[in-house]
This record gives sequence, structure tokens and C-alpha cells, in this order.
Amino acid sequence: MRGAERTSFFPLPLWERVAAEGGRVRGMRQRVPKQKRARTLRANATDAEIALWRLLRSRRLASLKFRRQVPIGPWIVDFVSFEKRLIVEADGSQHAESDNDKRRDHDLSERGFRILRFWNNDILLRSQSVLEMIFESAAPSPSPVCAPDGAHPPSPTRGEGKEEKSE
Repeated sequence: MRGAERTSFFPLPLWERVAAEGGRVRGMRQRVPKQKRARTLRANATDAEIALWRLLRSRRLASLKFRRQVPIGPWIVDFVSFEKRLIVEADGSQHAESDNDKRRDHDLSERGFRILRFWNNDILLRSQSVLEMIFESAAPSPSPVCAPDGAHPPSPTRGEGKEEKSE
């Protein structure tokens, strides 16, 4: 049986026929590529995103390279420094106690990123403190492997460092 004969016996559903012809079915969501969606978000940035971008762009904060509206996996993040694996999000009231944001943050942290979220109001009114928090988060933390004097901490796997219980 050839392909043309098969379709007469097993017709495609309407949405597949319309999609195959390059059209749209009313009520069906059109899939937009992430890069195109990110470009749209950059063009329609909020006031807080614009203000924060002015402070972060062109390596203005401690020579850190930030990019804006970047697709990472299934998500598009507001600002990211790949060098420091740091994501900065500017949030409005729609993000208050959002389960989707919790899933998103969990997935991004599983990918090795740290996420900082700031309310739009804080970005617009307290931009200096927001920058300080971003700077502190991007600063290298002391290594937990070595103590300041160069000595290694006791190994808990070998039972070192445990205090003896006196009875």
C-alpha cells in the first residue's frame, strides 16, 4: 500500500493537517523559538530591567560580563553571568509565591546556577544595595577545603575531628 492510499484510510486529525500545510488552528498555541522570544523580551523590557541593564552592561559591575534575556534550557532568564554561573531576575508582583518560579529556580540550580531575585521596586529605588548584593554573590567565596592557615580540615569520613564522648 502506498502513502497516498494509506491517508485515505487513516486521515490525519485536523490540527496535523493544518500544521502540515503551514497554517494555524484557532485555539492552538503557536510554538515560538526561544531566541525569537528572548529578542521580543529584550525589546519590551520593563522599567526595572532597563535600569538594571544600564548598571550591569558593558562589564560595569566588577568587570563581570552579563547578558540579558538568555535562553537556558526551557527557560529565559533576565540576566546571566556565565563566568560566575549567576542569574539575576527582576520580578514584579506576578512572581509573588509562584510555584512555576520555584520549579524554574530548582531546575536552574540543578544546572549549576545561583539565582538572585529582586523586586522591581527595589531595583528602581535601591539600585545601589541591589548592585552590592550582586557583587557579593559574584565574589569568590573562600575554599572550604583549606583553612586560612593552609591546614586541611579534619576528614569526617575517617572519623577525624569528632570529639570523644566522656562518660
